[in-house]
Amino acid sequence: MLPRGSAKKVTIYVNQDTRAHVEPLWSAILTFLRSRHVAGATLFWADMGFGSHEQVHNPRSEYSGEHRPLRIEFIDTAERVEEILPTLYEMVTDGLIGVQDITVIKSVSKDQKITRPEPSRKIVTTPAKLVRIYLGESDKHEEQPLYEAIVKKLRMMDFSGATIYRGILGYGAKRHTHKEGRFHLSHDLPIMISVVERPEKVNDLIQTVSSMMQDGLIVTSDVELHQIAHEIPSGG
Repeated sequence: MLPRGSAKKVTIYVNQDTRAHVEPLWSAILTFLRSRHVAGATLFWADMGFGSHEQVHNPRSEYSGEHRPLRIEFIDTAERVEEILPTLYEMVTDGLIGVQDITVIKSVSKDQKITRPEPSRKIVTTPAKLVRIYLGESDKHEEQPLYEAIVKKLRMMDFSGATIYRGILGYGAKRHTHKEGRFHLSHDLPIMISVVERPEKVNDLIQTVSSMMQDGLIVTSDVELHQIAHEIPSGG
C-alpha cells in the first residue's frame, strides 16, 4: 500500500500489436510490474489515436485496428520508479514513457482493516412536559382532519416532535363507544397525539391546540427527558 505523500505516476503508451518476443508488449510490461510488486497498474484501451507515424488507429479499421493504441499507468514511490524505470526503458522499443510527480492523498486496500474512532455516547437529562391530546378521528379543522392540522401547526411553530396514536376502541365525555368496524369502515376511532416539550413552551402549545378543538381532552404531566447523542471524535 502506498504511503500518503509524494509519489510518481508512470504512463506508458504502446500499440496493441507491439510484441516483446512471443507475447504482446503490454502483457509483458504488466507481468514485469507485478513481479516487482508495484502497488498497482491499469491498462487502458484507446478508441482512437495516432503517434509518431501519423497513422490514425481505431478498432473499426481492419488494418489500423491491429495497431490500436494502449496506455498503461501505475503509481508508486519515487524510489521504486527509479529502480524499475531502466528495465521499462529497455522493454519499450516503440512507444512513449512519461513520468509525473503526484501527491497521494489516500491509499486504502480493500482487505485492510480501517480503525475508526468509537463514537462516544452523551446523555443529557432535563425536566420536560408530556402532553397528550385526545380527540376523534372524524374531528375536522378547516375541512381537514383535526389531528393532521394539529401536527402541521406544531411543526410550523417549531415544536420538537409529535406522534399520533390511533385507538381501536374507546369512549369519551359523550359516552359514545368508538371502535373499528368489521371491515375497517369506522371513521371516528379515538386519536391521541403525544408531545414531549420543554416546560416553557407548553402553555403556547395548549393555547394553540385548544383553539383548534371543538371538544376533546388535553393532559399534561411532568417527565424527565433523557436525550441521547452519539459524537464521533475528530481524527488527529
